[in-house]
Amino acid sequence: MNIRQVIGLGRSMLIYAAPWRQPALRRFYRPLIESGRPVFDIGAHLGDRSQAFAALGGRVVALEPQPALRPFLAWRLRHYADAVVLGDAVGASRGEARLALSDRHPTLASLDADWRASIGARNASFADVQWEREVTVQLITLETLIDRYGLPGFCKIDVEGAEVAVLEGLEQALPALSFEYVAGRVDQALACIQRLETLGDYHYNVTVGERRRMALAEWQDARGLREWLSEHAGAAGSGDVYARLMTRDGPDRPR
Repeated sequence: MNIRQVIGLGRSMLIYAAPWRQPALRRFYRPLIESGRPVFDIGAHLGDRSQAFAALGGRVVALEPQPALRPFLAWRLRHYADAVVLGDAVGASRGEARLALSDRHPTLASLDADWRASIGARNASFADVQWEREVTVQLITLETLIDRYGLPGFCKIDVEGAEVAVLEGLEQALPALSFEYVAGRVDQALACIQRLETLGDYHYNVTVGERRRMALAEWQDARGLREWLSEHAGAAGSGDVYARLMTRDGPDRPR
């Protein structure tokens, strides 16, 4: 690794590998994780969420295509016998793709050239991000993962602009999942909602930034969540959308 990669990775480890983050993450995710059931972490990065999922009893399948991050991710999950770490990226279909990397910002890696070309001008927090390198990665789909590991009770998706493609590789409703929204490209989040609505009846909530609490007092239907994103995503900057599949008796998972 060059000096920029070392500095960038060190900064990310200080933020995301800090052990004091874990209690809050586990409290937040506890209602979403069912012990003994698969949990997919798509874009696992340094594994702070993966570790929380595993500690809550989830059978974690963590996918991180960045070669520099996988050794630490595997080390972090070493005490969880059921945890699996894969180097594949996830997309709409199987094959190969080029993954762009940022040496100074290893939190970021993107398969989506259009997202990379536009996000710096639309969101100030990305203005200084440079994509210095690309690597070839293998693409698999969520359906492939389901065939191998079973239907996940929860799936976290954080893939810098490729969230829609990930959901296009899904042919069935998941009980619960999350995906990132970013100011300046809210169209991506809206497209994710549209895709989910073709698979099942979902209700939604959001987080703002790295805050580990839901921003909305009540879960919203698709229309309500679209309105919130249109009105508030710009001020929020970024965060995650959480989706829960509704059944005849209410949400598939408890609040």
